[in-house]
Amino acid sequence: MTSTHSLTGLQQPTSSALFPRTVELAGHDPDATRQAIEACFTATFDRYESLFTTLVNEEAYVRKSIPLRHPLIFYLGHTATFFVNKLVLAKLLPARIDPNMESIFAVGVDEMSWDDLNDDHYEWPSVDEVMAYRHKVREAVVGLIRELPIALPIGWNSPFWPIVMGIEHERIHLETSSVLIRQQQLHLVTPQAAWEPVRVSVEPPENSLIAVPKGDVRLGKAFDDAFYGWDNEYGHHHAEVDEFKASQFLVSNNEFLTFVEAGGYLNDTFWSEEGLGWRTFAKATHPTFWVWKNEWQLRLMTEEVAMPWDWPVEVNFHEAKAFCNWKSEQTGQPVRMPTEDEWHRLAAEAGVTELASDAAANANLHLDHGASSCPVTRFQHGQWFDVVGNVWQWVETPTYPFPGFDVHPLYDDFTTPTFDNQHNLIKGGSWISCGNETRLSARYAFRRHFFQHAGFRYVVSEAQVKLPSAYYESDARMAEYAEFHYGDDWIGVANFPKALASKALASMINKPKKRALDLGCASGRCSFELAREFEHVDGVDFSASFIRQGVEMAEQKVLRYTRVEEGELVSYQERTLASMSLEDVANRVNFHQGDACNLKPKFSRYDLVLAANLIDRLYKPSQFLQTIHKRINVGGILMIASPYTWLEEYTPKAEWIGGFKKDGENVSTLDGLKALLELHFRMISEPEKVPFVIRETMHKYQHSFSEVTLWERRS
Repeated sequence: MTSTHSLTGLQQPTSSALFPRTVELAGHDPDATRQAIEACFTATFDRYESLFTTLVNEEAYVRKSIPLRHPLIFYLGHTATFFVNKLVLAKLLPARIDPNMESIFAVGVDEMSWDDLNDDHYEWPSVDEVMAYRHKVREAVVGLIRELPIALPIGWNSPFWPIVMGIEHERIHLETSSVLIRQQQLHLVTPQAAWEPVRVSVEPPENSLIAVPKGDVRLGKAFDDAFYGWDNEYGHHHAEVDEFKASQFLVSNNEFLTFVEAGGYLNDTFWSEEGLGWRTFAKATHPTFWVWKNEWQLRLMTEEVAMPWDWPVEVNFHEAKAFCNWKSEQTGQPVRMPTEDEWHRLAAEAGVTELASDAAANANLHLDHGASSCPVTRFQHGQWFDVVGNVWQWVETPTYPFPGFDVHPLYDDFTTPTFDNQHNLIKGGSWISCGNETRLSARYAFRRHFFQHAGFRYVVSEAQVKLPSAYYESDARMAEYAEFHYGDDWIGVANFPKALASKALASMINKPKKRALDLGCASGRCSFELAREFEHVDGVDFSASFIRQGVEMAEQKVLRYTRVEEGELVSYQERTLASMSLEDVANRVNFHQGDACNLKPKFSRYDLVLAANLIDRLYKPSQFLQTIHKRINVGGILMIASPYTWLEEYTPKAEWIGGFKKDGENVSTLDGLKALLELHFRMISEPEKVPFVIRETMHKYQHSFSEVTLWERRS
């Protein structure tokens, strides 16, 4: 089970041989920064092309490594195209270099599901043609680096930002392409001296658990940070982390073998529903890079070697989770992977710091020590090993935006498509992670069935894993209402739900303000505004989707949605209760799905009932109006706001309370309100028209008026 080799592949590189780190962007010497960016660009461009020398012929470039991804020829061209597309978008290149190439290589694949096969056929250019194109791109980018005006610090709006973005993007694909090469058929790849793997394997260790004391974590980059970051790194996040125990080592091939030999891939109880679906489809019975040839071998990038049992196992999230569930059953302890916060707490306790620019990493990172994993006992960090480096580490946390998140206008879809609770974060980097990937602030995420150079460590903790708020509302109607309730004021019209709440509260002077009911609450802004003064507010709406928005805002204190700007173009919006000074009232608001014409008995004894833009959307408005007094305390207020837009698709015409002729005379909705309410209410003010605006796009708005009437219950 154990093999021992010489220490070839773990030599310490000299500082001159180090692959350049990500460039500091906030120095005091513009010329030195310019030179550093050029050196980083050319080294990355060269290193990326070097990776593809491991492919033996054109077939290796155009035959897919796996059905769910493009062939490798795409990725050779893609990173160069990325530079051109972003530089044209930034108006730094006057024209495209090769429009055909830049169309073919523009968009990659985020496999939506493990069985979402992509059988599209492409007419790929030859390798020579792609390399000639890359040469042109190299010359263009170097020319810009040397000629563009430079001012420090380099920030989001600097002309150098898209250049650094392109460098970091290519470094991401250096890693993801190496995974695809590792998955290519063995006869189509060949070892290269520049990509020599580590050849060290010793006795695998026994793993143990070490306590990580409780503490707090503060995450998120400032927008003036000195180093490049992807959009999801910015913002702010603070959390208190309870004490937990973390495994001293990453799970090794040897430790994972016990799970395999115990039938872990055959026992459905260890697998989530999603994981079981993947395992069944893939017919997986062991880790994907394990190869059985009378004994276990390990597939590296360009060769198969005798299994190094002391190296970290490389699995997807589902396999790691199944192992933890099995381990939990074996030990009787709550075993799982760490959360993102726990991983950062561990890194802090282990004393992990950012990589030096002039010394080899004390971790298997940044290609400093070889082109593969290495023993899990090689790099120690505090009491643990491989807190960073060797392989990425799956965590329990799906990726999500920090409060204060924003997208860069040149790459507005880098992260937002992954805010779906289906992409889990990986932390710490692998042997080939370079540049931004190696920084502690890095936040990369993949679908749970995805394969990367990724493994895991496990923790024991009683703390429950909570899913973060990651969802961006993209349904057009729901997003419009999110903007209507929590977004900006448009064409000079004040926020309508807030305006109604202010009028309602003004009507309650010298009246008790214990309980309020917001009927037809939609996305919930008015409910929160009423809770500024009411002890308890119930928000009720017939739509479960609206209720979900209100609940999300109440629980997460944040609501995110995509706002249509023009055609398919959207902006990403984040609204928080804190920004509206409503954070402290959330615990006084409850949201419920309900029918205003058939409310449950518990919705009673209110001092205020607000029905905003509701009555002309009810199927029996008269039934609602004739019974609502039963819900309101004597002396309480009923506030009705409506544009009186009666439509038969919502309310049968026979049920309209106004907006029609009767016996040749006009009957207004106000007439109908008086007829139905005056038995139990008196109108305490003249009707008032309140404007509201619903924004559809940046150039289209619905401008309307809602008539507001106030009624005091008298009996």
